[in-house]
Amino acid sequence: MSVDQARFVFDSFAMLAFLEGEAGMARVKAILKEAEKGHCQVFLSWINLGEVLYIAEREQGQSKARETLAHIQSLPIEMLEVTPLAVLEAAHIKANHRLSYADAFAVTAALGQGATVLTGDLEFKTVESIINIEWLAQKT
Repeated sequence: MSVDQARFVFDSFAMLAFLEGEAGMARVKAILKEAEKGHCQVFLSWINLGEVLYIAEREQGQSKARETLAHIQSLPIEMLEVTPLAVLEAAHIKANHRLSYADAFAVTAALGQGATVLTGDLEFKTVESIINIEWLAQKT
């Protein structure tokens, strides 16, 4: 994969749009197809995966959360470890911008990977000056 290929970080909004067939699903699916072909890279922080899984379990039960995990693990997504440096950087982002702590990990991942965050979560408007964001359609 060449250095100039597109790189994306998915936040929980993007993953849930894809998994639940919500607005934005088509764009997420298109990016995943390109990643399968080796035309782009997709990243997801373990923190953001945890957010997706707790939402799945809360809304549909533990077995659905396990199915969701298996499905995500089958996708062409590189999981990003939560290192001490990532924790410190996410804390810095959270301290200086109004967004959730989990979202701060997506921002940290985007900065570290030179990637664009794919989201529809309006909290990311507070970090538009420090990362690239591709906006997905909002839920209707």
